[in-house]
Amino acid sequence: MDKYVNSEANQHVMKLLLAGAKVQVVSGKMVYVKFLLENNFQVSYVYHINKKNKYFLERIKPYPLAIKEFSSADEVIDIIEMDYHQYKNAVQSKKINEFVNINKEFHQVMKSFEDLFLYYNIPTETINSIKDNIDKTKALITKATKSSNRVFFEKDPDNL
Repeated sequence: MDKYVNSEANQHVMKLLLAGAKVQVVSGKMVYVKFLLENNFQVSYVYHINKKNKYFLERIKPYPLAIKEFSSADEVIDIIEMDYHQYKNAVQSKKINEFVNINKEFHQVMKSFEDLFLYYNIPTETINSIKDNIDKTKALITKATKSSNRVFFEKDPDNL
């Protein structure tokens, strides 16, 4: 089976090279991590360990989110553990599914926005309108942090 997988990978690499890409095949291990919380709520991660012992971590459930690259396994484990504790707390909320669905909608909007600029010549006024709406959403999120009760205190937010 490994010979078949290597042959398939080589074909993919060749097609990318022919398309003009610079391709670096990274050997390593991929690790899947899954937690099942209350009400069948799942939080899952995948991380890749390359031959330079770098760890690239992504959360894949409840919605996809590239987290970042780390230098050590301990850093990856610390992030996963903290994220797990945050979700274990968040799943207590009756609104968790609404927030997850909103996040999925944001993700779909990002994909649609990418299609927009890749396939269309967008007028400046439309771009400015999109920026204005993003600014309004950011302001609404900031306002929500000031008018809501904080429920998780093990660490401070990374992006607020």
